Amino acid sequence: MEERTGFIDMVGVIDNFIKSALFSRTFREGMALVEETANYLDGEGREVSKSMVRAEALSYAGSSMRLTTQLMQIASWLLVMRALREGDMSVEDASEAKYRIRANEENRPKRSLSDALPEDLAALIKHSDRLYDRIARLDDDLFTKDAGKKVSGAVAQQMALAKAFGK
Repeated sequence: MEERTGFIDMVGVIDNFIKSALFSRTFREGMALVEETANYLDGEGREVSKSMVRAEALSYAGSSMRLTTQLMQIASWLLVMRALREGDMSVEDASEAKYRIRANEENRPKRSLSDALPEDLAALIKHSDRLYDRIARLDDDLFTKDAGKKVSGAVAQQMALAKAFGK
């Protein structure tokens, strides 16, 4: 019974989050960053990379591949959350390990920013890293075993507001 109560608490926490302005802003930010990165890599970034010496071009290619991988992880998580909000997926299904952003943390792209990288690419990488870290914290808050009992940060604030205003 205790385990089921914990699951019900988790469902409430997730429901509050996916209906929140915080989720809407995070979703828009993530999808805009995916689009901005794609436009850069297909346009200006492609032209910049053509003028690089071999070692710089290899660094650029590796960095852009790691960035793309990380953005696809972010987009996937956001789309799962949107599917929950739209009722296209159950919380139980979304709770599966394969949908956790840190399920395979060892696969997270590791990088050190080279001075040889174009400023625009370095800025996209930094933005992606910050967004990934924020989403990973949200994911931990929403989908840990004790969700609803020990949530922190923005999710806890959303829950407190919902409780105060009777939602």
